[in-house]
Amino acid sequence: MAHDHDHPHDHDPHDHDHGQEMPETALRVKALESLLVEKGLVDPAALDAIVDAYENKIGPRNGARIVARAWTDADYKARLMKDATAAIAEFGYSGAQGEHMVVVENTPAVHNLVVCTLCSCYPWPVLGLPPVWYKSSAYRSRAVIDPRGVLRDFGLSLPDEVAVRVWDSTAEIRYLVLPERPAGTDGLSAEALADLVTRDAMIGTARVAGP
Repeated sequence: MAHDHDHPHDHDPHDHDHGQEMPETALRVKALESLLVEKGLVDPAALDAIVDAYENKIGPRNGARIVARAWTDADYKARLMKDATAAIAEFGYSGAQGEHMVVVENTPAVHNLVVCTLCSCYPWPVLGLPPVWYKSSAYRSRAVIDPRGVLRDFGLSLPDEVAVRVWDSTAEIRYLVLPERPAGTDGLSAEALADLVTRDAMIGTARVAGP
């Protein structure tokens, strides 16, 4: 659901019937991690490297391929915008946390930002693990109240004439931002374009930089 930041924000708690389980799950995972580290079965540095890979490299790489294909194939982009779940499944990316996908497109006039206000619903099949800041209460509350301020915190200042739309993910729907294709990339292959696309650009907290 899209929100204008000047409007009051209401959200049906039933959209997040799993949200109450998150703190307990996180505590269990942390306790298990601590136990494995204490017994010398897991190297904390290696664990951090694995988490970083899934947060920033392996997972987001899936979404980057989707974006690059949409930039280079008009027919695929049309399918993606019409039925994102089916179009994404063409790449084999589907399953838990990605059953019902919606893609929203950035344009010179509109910039999209994705948040989950009550917990941390996130499209795992195309973006991997959610970053810590995405799950923080500060981001979840401010993204709706002051999206331009949040974007500035990420180093992205938008002109006043660019509208900002905030999309609130739920247990039923997860969003992926289709960023604007940067200038100077006409001669690049889909693979080279995918290398430019970042996780944050697909959440909406950044733009894709040129080569």
